[in-house]
Amino acid sequence: MAGVQIFKKNSELRDWRLKAVGSVGFVPTMGALHAGHAALIERSVAENDLTVVSVFVNPMQFGPAEDLGRYPRPWEKDEALCRLKGAATLYWPEPSDIYPPFFSSQVEVLGVGDHWCGRSRPGHFIGVSTVVLKLLMRVKPNRLYLGQKDAQQAAIITKMVADLDLGTEVVVCPTVRELDGLALSSRNQYLTAKEREIAPGLHRALRLCAKGVQTGLIKDSKAIGQLFQEHLSSSSPWRLDYFGVADPVTMQPVELIDKPVRLMAAAFLGTTRLIDNEAANPRI
Repeated sequence: MAGVQIFKKNSELRDWRLKAVGSVGFVPTMGALHAGHAALIERSVAENDLTVVSVFVNPMQFGPAEDLGRYPRPWEKDEALCRLKGAATLYWPEPSDIYPPFFSSQVEVLGVGDHWCGRSRPGHFIGVSTVVLKLLMRVKPNRLYLGQKDAQQAAIITKMVADLDLGTEVVVCPTVRELDGLALSSRNQYLTAKEREIAPGLHRALRLCAKGVQTGLIKDSKAIGQLFQEHLSSSSPWRLDYFGVADPVTMQPVELIDKPVRLMAAAFLGTTRLIDNEAANPRI
């Protein structure tokens, strides 16, 4: 869309929002946009009069030893994709616009972030919740679009929006995958050619475990965990971060699988950390 407007300051976005007419959809991103982001933008464009995409590599959600410095920032490609997919506005703030001098507030959603990525990356979801709340207060969208690949993040943001009465509808869209099953992620480009061949093994292991749950043959989370590690270890050299069975809303661990659950996993290939998840519905 040739007429997409690019704003780098909150004041510019605020002025635009005051004049905007019709429903507004919002897709928050950290850039390095791929087909998964494109699907979110397309859904928003189809369901709203105007779509805002934010591109902001949020320093608050990176730990001291994580990849903030090398996180990809292909700004021109990101802008081109937003234009192509029909976004009305691209919000591209500097860190100082989001976190001005003496900024000292944080947003924490208790409970939903206690396990899985919340345990592996302390403070990560506080950074996510804080920046998403700030962006929502600025964009004031009717609908917010998130991807299912980051299932725990989506659950946390959904809970925050409900708890704080923000009045925004949260739309969680299906994970977009490569033909071999690998979930699209900006971090996939870190993988070597050999690692890329191995990477779909994470999703294959999750799908095999989901089938075990769905047949009703396995109802114990420990047994599912053992099955997952057996499948994953057959595609070495994975280094497992976590695997778990979670309630899809609260993200709390589930021991006896007698209701729909979400299988959660994160693992390293070399220095690249990949996450994925899969719904599993037991035969009752």
